[in-house]
Amino acid sequence: MYHHVKKLMYTVRVDEPDPKFGNMLLEQFGGANGELAAAMQYSIQGLNCEDPGRKDLLMDIGTEELSHLEIVGTLARMHLKPLKSVRDEAEADPLIAIAGGGGVNLFNSMGNPWTADYLKITGELDVDLRSNIAAEARAKIVYERLIDFCRDPGTKDALQFLMTREITHMRAFSLALESMCKPPLSVGRIAPTPGLVDQFFNDSTGDGDLGEVDTRGPWNEGERWEFVEAPAFQGLNGGRNEGPAIEARSAPPEGSDAIQEVLVDELRDLLHAERQLLKALPKMQKAARSQQLQTLLQNHLAETEEQVERLTECLRILGSAARAKPCKGMAGLVEEGEEIMAEAKKKEDAPADLALIGGALRVEHYEIAAYTTARNLALQLAQPTVAQLLTRSLGEEQNAAQLLDQVAQPMMSAARMPHSVVRARKSLRRPEVPSARR
Repeated sequence: MYHHVKKLMYTVRVDEPDPKFGNMLLEQFGGANGELAAAMQYSIQGLNCEDPGRKDLLMDIGTEELSHLEIVGTLARMHLKPLKSVRDEAEADPLIAIAGGGGVNLFNSMGNPWTADYLKITGELDVDLRSNIAAEARAKIVYERLIDFCRDPGTKDALQFLMTREITHMRAFSLALESMCKPPLSVGRIAPTPGLVDQFFNDSTGDGDLGEVDTRGPWNEGERWEFVEAPAFQGLNGGRNEGPAIEARSAPPEGSDAIQEVLVDELRDLLHAERQLLKALPKMQKAARSQQLQTLLQNHLAETEEQVERLTECLRILGSAARAKPCKGMAGLVEEGEEIMAEAKKKEDAPADLALIGGALRVEHYEIAAYTTARNLALQLAQPTVAQLLTRSLGEEQNAAQLLDQVAQPMMSAARMPHSVVRARKSLRRPEVPSARR
């Protein structure tokens, strides 16, 4: 809940209005480093913050920045007052004088409108606090420059107050960040690539007439730094190849050995599942009544044979034996399929095939889930060949599920028809008996 108290946080006094300086003040009203940008940035960060203590900090300072906005706005309005009535002064800034009536608006000193693009909000608390420290530092410099160009003593006092509060906020944000006990270079959750993170690229080289001399300092030498000389020239004919090469490898994920173990288990489970299907699909094809369904199951049998070969190849690439792991999930689905086929012997064609398709769809979705998991694990392990092989099999399973659904649609209509209509339609399809034999 906000409540506006009419008294300013700092009493503003302007003895000598200066419209041109008033225009400069607009930089801290509606500019990129101004008070509105700071108020919105900190307040929205506070709304997003789940840490009660630091949320309170952000909301406190965000609210104070709104008070600063009113101080700057009042200062600017008082300096711009002559634009309301003095022609010569109005000519200094027609936008403010004519369009704005000599008052302030959410524009910077160049007349550009305020925009939310000024805000730096990531939702990552430590990153946002660093942005806030930098924002306060930029605002402090802007206030310094305004003080340097200001001739009015009362205005200078107000600007000095505002500039000092920027340092106070920097201190508060810095201590809040420090209290998180998070190393400065520990950003986010994913670790940087080892080796690459310690390499400094000397990408601007020169000597003598070719440019300024290269310099060295703690930013590119000492500790763990590895200096990479002219990386742009590495590998080019006649180029410079001195020193170490760029560590261009992707960072292995944390616990990659454990992830590979999970992937191998998934592949072995899938291998056993597919081998069970190689035995079950011919039985399902034989049990199907529809020629279309028989053809679909026959085609998928050929795909399943290729999928077994791909799984074997994936295990070989990962350096593991192509040993199947008993897949109890598929065993249960196959057993259920046998029950469906046994019960279907007593049913009409359409209901029998619909029940068979239902069992087959359960199998497909089980495999889709398994192949999706295995493919994603392969991608995380930076195994593109394995991921590509699994993606092909995943696509075949998804396509088979769609085709089964398409075959089922007309059968559902047929299954809803009265038995007399179905028998009549069947009789219409029977060949006519020659008249000589009647």
